[in-house]
Amino acid sequence: MPLVLASGSPRRRDLLTRAGLAFQVVVSPAEEIHDPALPPDHLCEENARLKAAAVAISHPHATVIGADTLVFIDSDALGKPADLDEARAMLRRLSGRAHTVCTGVCVIRPGGSVHTFHELSEVVFRVLDEAAIDAYFQLVDPLDKAGAYGIQVHGERIVEEIRGNFDNVMGLPVTRLLEVLGTAAGV
Repeated sequence: MPLVLASGSPRRRDLLTRAGLAFQVVVSPAEEIHDPALPPDHLCEENARLKAAAVAISHPHATVIGADTLVFIDSDALGKPADLDEARAMLRRLSGRAHTVCTGVCVIRPGGSVHTFHELSEVVFRVLDEAAIDAYFQLVDPLDKAGAYGIQVHGERIVEEIRGNFDNVMGLPVTRLLEVLGTAAGV
């Protein structure tokens, strides 16, 4: 049965490839919602569902995976920054503090059955001054990453500790996804 990742994220592609899965990438045209009234897990799951559903319409014989990752601090969602000024503001806000990374995942199987779940991880940042932020931005493009950082590339420069799943912080809780896909395949 074909597997489709409804995401253009290179990190998610890498995670699925490392897990040994064969899949096709179809970037979802769905518009994400940004509703601060929704709890983090509901918001991420709903965005993942919207992304997967938009792709499943044109791929009815495939299992479609949608995902959405957000960084939450002080009950505020930090998505992808619009520009470097916003990215700097995000890292200043995360500096020296713990925050939650939530990834919602939606798997839509042929026939339309839907399975959604989320995973939470806590990340503790080092104290970052302007020089540390500048040095990090010289190495990493923060504009395509929730919270303006990527754990997988030079994360040691900004992150002190991760409590939870590293893959979740990267953008896809692979172990849990593989469990769901195993169930979907009748394994």
